[in-house]
Formats: sequence, C-alpha cells, structure tokens
Amino acid sequence: MKDSSQIRLATSSDLQNIKSLTEACALAMQEKGIFQWNEHYPSLKKLEFDVDHNELFVLENYDKLLGIIVLTHIMDEEYIPISWLTANSKNLYIHRLATDPATWGKGYGKKLMNFAEDFARENNYESVRLDTFSQNKRNQRFYEARGYQKLGDIFFPKQSTHPFHCYELVL
Repeated sequence: MKDSSQIRLATSSDLQNIKSLTEACALAMQEKGIFQWNEHYPSLKKLEFDVDHNELFVLENYDKLLGIIVLTHIMDEEYIPISWLTANSKNLYIHRLATDPATWGKGYGKKLMNFAEDFARENNYESVRLDTFSQNKRNQRFYEARGYQKLGDIFFPKQSTHPFHCYELVL
C-alpha cells in the first residue's frame, strides 16, 4: 500500500488537533509507565510559539494528523552544559516529536526523523541535536539506531525528576 502522507508547516488552524495529539501521546506514554509529558508539557502556548515561528511541522494523510515535529536552530539554555560533538553554531534542534498513538509502529516517527535530517542537510547544518526522556528506552534505541550519540543529561523539573539524555548526529 502506497504511503500518501505528507509533511508541511503547521498553521494556527492546526493547533487544536496538535494539542489533542500531544495529549493522546501523554496518556499513551503514561499507560506504558513513561511519565515524559504531562499537563504542563507541551502547553498550548508552547505549541502556538512553535507555529508562530514556523518551526512546527505536521505529518498528515489527507486531513488526518499523524504526527508532529519541531525543528529550530535555537539552542535551549538547558543544553549549554552539554559537551556537544560540534561547535554551537550551525545545529538543528528537534523538539516535540510525536505520532498518533493509534499509529505507533507504522514508521511515522521514522518518516518525521528522515524529514528532519534531510532538512538539516539541505540547509547546511553541521549536526542534529535532541533530547529524550531517560525512562523512554524505546526512543533511546530508536535514536541510537539512527546513529545519534548520547552525550549527557539535562533536567526539566516541571516534566520529571528523571533526567533527559541529550543526543547528537553529526552530518
């Protein structure tokens, strides 16, 4: 069966569906014992910021939202202590990668990551950086299988007392 899904920049009219998707992801992860997202994160305000800055992309099939990803060149201050593999100059950061829990295992996360890495190469970034929750072993295996190297831990106290692992892929 041919995959007819496509990735495009999100618009403000997508926000309610995006928020619903992130809430469904939070619940589905919590059911698996992964307390990565909660009522504080990701907030509607944060998602609105992502859309307003043309950093949030949606994966959809016709009008059905399948997933989201945020791509930005701005390094969060939490990342400053990490000993990155490349200089802090031309790096793409990935945030809020999420796919509809009803579609988990169908390759949509991989499709979004392929898009992000292609975007980084096409725009001459030196590397792709991201973080993932230390309690989410599946995500860690996913990124490591793609060649990302784990470099250190950061903390987001509003999300969890557990650390988040930082990863980088040198392009």
